[in-house]
Amino acid sequence: MSHAIQDRTQASQPCFVERDSYYLQAQPPFDAHAFLEERAIAFDQGAPTGFTALDYSAALGCSWPATTPVMLARYGKLRSGDSLESRFSAGGEIHYVIRGSGTSENRDARIEWRQGDVFCFAGGSSTRHVAGAEGALLWVVTDEPLQAYLAVHSPQAHADFPPALHYPADSIAEALAAAQRVEEKKGSASNGNAAFIFSSEAGKARRLLPFPALMLAMNSLVSGSAQRPHRHNSAALTLVLEGEGCHSMIDGARYDWQPFAAIVTPPGHLHSHHNRGTQVARVLIVQDSGVHYYLRSAGFSYD
Repeated sequence: MSHAIQDRTQASQPCFVERDSYYLQAQPPFDAHAFLEERAIAFDQGAPTGFTALDYSAALGCSWPATTPVMLARYGKLRSGDSLESRFSAGGEIHYVIRGSGTSENRDARIEWRQGDVFCFAGGSSTRHVAGAEGALLWVVTDEPLQAYLAVHSPQAHADFPPALHYPADSIAEALAAAQRVEEKKGSASNGNAAFIFSSEAGKARRLLPFPALMLAMNSLVSGSAQRPHRHNSAALTLVLEGEGCHSMIDGARYDWQPFAAIVTPPGHLHSHHNRGTQVARVLIVQDSGVHYYLRSAGFSYD
């Protein structure tokens, strides 16, 4: 019986890999990085409407745009009255409104947003943003690199994830104030870091925070405080919302905060955030910890 495969494409030939060599084929490590050039492009008043990707693929050794192996972040600039359309091959889209106001549509959902809001859409469909009279600047994070790695070109929306979620700025402020009160009650056991995680009633039982792969959280640090150094197996993207006189320490290197700049923390790297300013600091953090929750490989530990 013939086992030849009749294939007119020039496919790669099958082979075997010696076991010990396989375990040496680890993906290359990557360093922490602050995306300051991309921030400068997005905040340039003369920049046209469009996306600026925080593309770290050269350091990651992958052939598609990526900020971390699982996540891709972008700034979305909209000039006054302009529209901006996208169709990301992603499991979901996270948006934070850095400034301005406008509307976004995806499938049958339409969200009116303003500065400080967070909104999310399920992946696999087109999104259209329209800016108000003052224009707008968005920060957008998806799991496109994960979909690219898995060769999933048209991901289906997760059954437990609503088509759209909207977290108004006022509600976010209330949730953070509540988290800060909880942290204050810890007294000397607190390290000053108050936080909460974005989810949905339908999704939280399945640890969709807010997506299967991605976790979104808001963290704050009171003046003079610092996080206890810790590490985890998920990569983290930290967007600075307020943080004068603040910095992050990542594997012994210091990264000073700049407003609305993003810092990537690689998986497993010891890190902490420090507030040496006079005001409460706030950051928005996206992690690929949803993948690790599912795999039971979160690996969180303090130094």
